[in-house]
Amino acid sequence: MNDDAALNRYQLAELGSLLAEPARTAMLLALADGTARPAGELAQLAGIGAATASAHLRRLLDGGLLALHVQGRHRYYRLADERVAAMLESLTLARAPLPCALPKKGDAQLQRARCCYRHLAGTLGVAFCSALLQHGWLRTGSRGLQLLPHGADALAASGLPLAGVPALYGRSCLDWTERRMHLGGPLGVALTTAMFDAGWLRRLPPGRALRPSADGLRRFGLLGVRLD
Repeated sequence: MNDDAALNRYQLAELGSLLAEPARTAMLLALADGTARPAGELAQLAGIGAATASAHLRRLLDGGLLALHVQGRHRYYRLADERVAAMLESLTLARAPLPCALPKKGDAQLQRARCCYRHLAGTLGVAFCSALLQHGWLRTGSRGLQLLPHGADALAASGLPLAGVPALYGRSCLDWTERRMHLGGPLGVALTTAMFDAGWLRRLPPGRALRPSADGLRRFGLLGVRLD
């Protein structure tokens, strides 16, 4: 085994140890929507005390999974980058699907529409990406997925203004509930931000679940995006 292979082995083992603690995983998942949160809020979401949370957050920072933003006397934690969110999503795919069962209300809301590091995921996100590809509005290239000008015009005509967005590139992100691709990367983030601004989506606090508005569902439908 060469040195690079050995290094990768130890890095993977360290990653596994970071994710093996449920409290640390809970804090990572709470940040998977791209938000930044203070330690006290993360401790509450993980169900642990402040001192324990501080130790866990330090390990996640040292492990490269979190970044720290300091604003005056306040300290906010966020995921290091989009790759961490994509890793959290993709790790769920490593396990075999569970037997079919009626999902809990919260689980069903997450499956239908949620934030995956600030871009749209779930059934709605997969259907939206599929519609863009079927219309020929997205082009796959060496830099990822690019929204073409006529696609941007069509989205703007449907009520989704996208000034400056066509120049951005996105990437395909494997959705852990649908096991198909939704649109991530800077383009996915910009489109989802535009959906919030246009009133197509709203957040369902305190988690990552999103709810499309009635007008949003209508406009998604005009784009060929369908939800059962």
